[in-house]
Amino acid sequence: MYTDRIPMSKDGYERLKAQLDKMKNEDMPRIAEAIAQARGEGDLSENAEFDAQCEAQGMLQARINELQDKLARALIVEKSTLPTDRVVFGSRVKVLDLEFNDEEEFTLVGQGDEDYDNNKILLTSPIGQGLIGKKVGEVAEIQAPKGTIQFRVLEIKAD
Repeated sequence: MYTDRIPMSKDGYERLKAQLDKMKNEDMPRIAEAIAQARGEGDLSENAEFDAQCEAQGMLQARINELQDKLARALIVEKSTLPTDRVVFGSRVKVLDLEFNDEEEFTLVGQGDEDYDNNKILLTSPIGQGLIGKKVGEVAEIQAPKGTIQFRVLEIKAD
């Protein structure tokens, strides 16, 4: 449905943008200062603090690059314009797990809005991808490491 674009809400986009700003303007300068201090402690070949800070800087830069990529590919979705008769971005979906006869409810969200403790799952997750486009009464088959999960869609609400 969405190719290389990453659907997200305006709030999710702003949260990721704030996280990126903090990394670039607070975390990166702090690590650069720690590297400078460690460099001043002498022989770099045996300086574990210098090595640790350089590794932290590399990991932070990788995270910054990842966030910049997500923000560049962001597709801000206005949920009020989406259909309510099938599962789409922003839908709150009540499903029945056909194996365990358990009801569960998921909200399909974009990057920055995920909250697994509150069943806000990524649209791009296996469950999200399996549910997308389904209507009430239809069964989604989702491949999971422990086998196929089957969910019958019971209810769809706009979140």
